[in-house]
Amino acid sequence: MLVFFKRYRMQFDLRGQRFENLEPPADFSLLPWRPGLIQAHAEAKFRSFRDELDANVFPCLGNESGCLRLMNEITHRSNFVPESTWLLVHNQQKSQDPLRPLLGNCGTVQGIMDGPDLGLIQNIGIVQDIRGQGLGSLIVRNALAGFQRAGAKIASLEVTSQNTGAIRLYLRLGFKIRKTVYKTVQVPNH
Repeated sequence: MLVFFKRYRMQFDLRGQRFENLEPPADFSLLPWRPGLIQAHAEAKFRSFRDELDANVFPCLGNESGCLRLMNEITHRSNFVPESTWLLVHNQQKSQDPLRPLLGNCGTVQGIMDGPDLGLIQNIGIVQDIRGQGLGSLIVRNALAGFQRAGAKIASLEVTSQNTGAIRLYLRLGFKIRKTVYKTVQVPNH
């Protein structure tokens, strides 16, 4: 059976933008891309998406091996943008609350270019336990700043229309909905 998921293509105009205050709270670290972090990105991606609607839209997000395969595919593309790829890590030793459990790798975003002027944000993920603290905004803004450094004029992303929390975040950051698209997914009949 085919299922159609409504998605919005959203864009952000990078021209003339300044990105400031891009540091995480004291008990988190934001790590720039390096190849040794591929497994950590895959773990953060899996932990962020495994119980979410997007794991149905993109089944690879619903299992660890699929997330690792996706990270390998993205990072080995010729148009991969390391400057727009970030990993959010919770640091237990810096935590203000010693009773808070160690969250480890808890956020990820990747970037690729589509031509010389358009940056495509891939797979923004924040684990559910820490949503609503401005950390999603932080990694998106770092990705945007990375695209700007790489020469992009516009950044774009796609979001499933039912992901209202993410849509509110992107609109608050200044993204505009530019197009509605549909993703077709084959699901087994039950």
